[in-house]
Amino acid sequence: MYNFFAYIARMKYITRWSLMRNSLPENIQEHSHMVAVLAHALGVIRRDVFHRPCNPDACAAAALFHDAPEIFTGDLPTPVKYHNDALRTAYKAVEAEAAGRLLEKLPEELTEDFAPWFQIPPDYAPIIKAADKLSALIKCQEEKNSGNREFDRAMETTLASLREMALPEADAFLEEFFPAYSLTLDDQAL
Repeated sequence: MYNFFAYIARMKYITRWSLMRNSLPENIQEHSHMVAVLAHALGVIRRDVFHRPCNPDACAAAALFHDAPEIFTGDLPTPVKYHNDALRTAYKAVEAEAAGRLLEKLPEELTEDFAPWFQIPPDYAPIIKAADKLSALIKCQEEKNSGNREFDRAMETTLASLREMALPEADAFLEEFFPAYSLTLDDQAL
């Protein structure tokens, strides 16, 4: 019996943003889906708008599994995870070990196909990171839309972090698509 997929299904029980009051709770399964959608979009933008080589499908697959190790580690809040270099390094080691534990839950003949998604290819790492930050920015905007000021600072720092990445695909998304997240459904229908 192999329980890899049963573990993956448990992603819905890992809550994000645990230190903040949420109007709409979010789990890592929902988050990973949105990151995959965004990573795919950024990959398409890279390939079709900026004419740089990219495999959007690979970006989406890597994004689907980017937080899967949190099944074992939980979602460590960003201020803790990135408090200093020692914590960041230690947490990356714990995540790598958790990814290895997950891959052990697959039959040997499938491990080779899933392992790459737990070690994001360097060419696609900026896209996955930007998609992750875009997902966080969208969450902040949704909370702001519901009147929750708890996410104001997170929104500012996430947007600044995205801008600092200087990733043309992310900048294009911010300009062309992100403004729609502040609209109501009725406004979007116009």
